[in-house]
Amino acid sequence: MTGASSGIGYQAAVQLGRHGHRLSLPCRDAITAASTLKRLEQEIDQGNDFAKAIEAPVLDLADLHSVKSCADMLLAKGEPLDVLVLNAGLQYTGAAESKRSAQDFELTIAVNHLGHQALTQQLMPLLEIGDNPRVVITASEVHDANSPGGRIGKAAGLGALAGLQTGAGFEMVDGCSPFNADKAYKDSKLCNVLFARELEKRLRLNGKPIPVVAWAPGLVIPRGDQGFFRYSRTYNQWGQRLFALVGRDLLRITESPERAGELLAGLASDSEAAAGFRYLSNRLQGPGQHRFDCADVSPEASDDELAAKLWELSSELIKLPS
Repeated sequence: MTGASSGIGYQAAVQLGRHGHRLSLPCRDAITAASTLKRLEQEIDQGNDFAKAIEAPVLDLADLHSVKSCADMLLAKGEPLDVLVLNAGLQYTGAAESKRSAQDFELTIAVNHLGHQALTQQLMPLLEIGDNPRVVITASEVHDANSPGGRIGKAAGLGALAGLQTGAGFEMVDGCSPFNADKAYKDSKLCNVLFARELEKRLRLNGKPIPVVAWAPGLVIPRGDQGFFRYSRTYNQWGQRLFALVGRDLLRITESPERAGELLAGLASDSEAAAGFRYLSNRLQGPGQHRFDCADVSPEASDDELAAKLWELSSELIKLPS
């Protein structure tokens, strides 16, 4: 499971660890990995078995060389993967200029989509030998321009993927919009859903069907400087803190990291996951009330041709066979 060092992923890791699951929790650097393991050991009472049950290899999704190194290490161990959880997410809303990955891709799409596709393609041999394997991908309702969150600010939209077609150096996936950090995040979540649908389709057509689930946790704003503020706290910090105070404490439209982590842990440990592709959303029903169930993806996320084109272009960028 990627993204287990904080927020939803960390809470899911705690719950999965307490139920005795063996976990591999890649972290972006050795310091984060050591800190994550220390915190988990304090929360998960497994005695001397902790080191055998939970590992945290280094994996920087913003660097394809790091992705390959981590995948090679796991492949060399040869242990089956029962579930691959693609949960890590980066957002730096408020930034005026784009940040870049090691391969000079815009950082949001590099981490949230390209790095995850590279990891998935390389780890597929371990999933194929897993016990009832499946893939779980953390997306967001903002992938849909008609959702409540999707209507705020610039909407998600990939156009003809002209940005990806230009190769490294692109600012936005559509290749025509000026850089907008909020839209870049929404676009990456749209890519997550398209990738999930195309992954399930390709596996099924190749005679190796496994369930693929994309899910939206709702608006999760942890207290403190984790999660929501982790990457964007230097941009309009007080405005974002005010938004968190109003949304979480006054309007009560947010979901707690603990509850979202519980939902993710449930998706990861569901041994009876239905075949095919599913999208589930933790939708707001009223102040402090959410309902988690199957939902429809946006019209753009339902575009089979767009999904196939995204897969092909992404494979070229990450230099892996499509």
